[in-house]
Amino acid sequence: MARARRLGEFELIARYFAPLARDFDGAGGLQSDNAFLPADARHDLVVKTDTVVAGVHFLADDLPGRIAAKALRVCLSDLAAGGATPFVYQLSLALPSTWREAWVSAFAKGLAADQRRFGIVLCGGDTVVTPGPLTITITAFGRVARGKGVTRAGARAGDELWVSGTIGDGALGLLAAQGGLPALTNRQRAVLEDRYRLPQPRSALGPSLTGVVTAMADVSDGLLADAGHVADASRLAVSIERDDVPLSPAARAAVLADSRLWANVLGGGDDYELVMAVPMRRRTALQAAARAAGIQVTCIGRFGRGSGVAVMANGRSIAALRKGYVHF
Repeated sequence: MARARRLGEFELIARYFAPLARDFDGAGGLQSDNAFLPADARHDLVVKTDTVVAGVHFLADDLPGRIAAKALRVCLSDLAAGGATPFVYQLSLALPSTWREAWVSAFAKGLAADQRRFGIVLCGGDTVVTPGPLTITITAFGRVARGKGVTRAGARAGDELWVSGTIGDGALGLLAAQGGLPALTNRQRAVLEDRYRLPQPRSALGPSLTGVVTAMADVSDGLLADAGHVADASRLAVSIERDDVPLSPAARAAVLADSRLWANVLGGGDDYELVMAVPMRRRTALQAAARAAGIQVTCIGRFGRGSGVAVMANGRSIAALRKGYVHF
């Protein structure tokens, strides 16, 4: 007898949890990572919850301060994708039974450093002991002008697909941290590994893009997956020019040494860059905002009528061997 196929993450959400949010417009049908709540006459709150688990989202040998930073920054990346400025956050910390106070002290110092860096403060949470692995859940709140928050749904046919920073460093950094990428120098592997262990949320850019982009998401599951999420939520197709995807020098060296690594670059995730749908008439405004934030942006494709994600190289459609990280 054939084994029943298990639901994927987004199918699970759509079938069982989206109906529970049907009566709240700010949930957006659970199609975006953020929720939008009215705060006052001038602002909406943008709310995002993320959970990171030892051995799944970070490595066992990561320093506690870096684990703290990653747990917070993955939420800040989503706030940036919503066009929001960081405000406050709550922390739920499930410590393994072997926990030590020195570890918690270093973890708290990591949070304190990022609070200063990103202008956010802790406002509550919960702490428990678990028989399982270290698990950290953060709910972050950001602020955006009333009605100006950005979601995945909103791109229009003809909009260009832009991306911030460079793509592929996170996934290649995980390979480097696991002892892979032998063709690279120690320095190149260290650069990539640092990008995996310590994300750089685009908090200086995202809030300046309200009124510029029509839709936006952060690259957590992978470029193809997250551009696809924007296309799906906007009921469009998206085409990506592989050779226009911006790579760091270390990532470029990796794919030149082994072209199979393009699959990791395009589908590996953990970049925490922004993918943006931008009307052509607003590309100058986007570039000005990026210059002001000191962040590179690159046009890598276009949205059109239809559905799905197409990857092009040398004028031909190519198969995507890895379309993004999946939890289920």
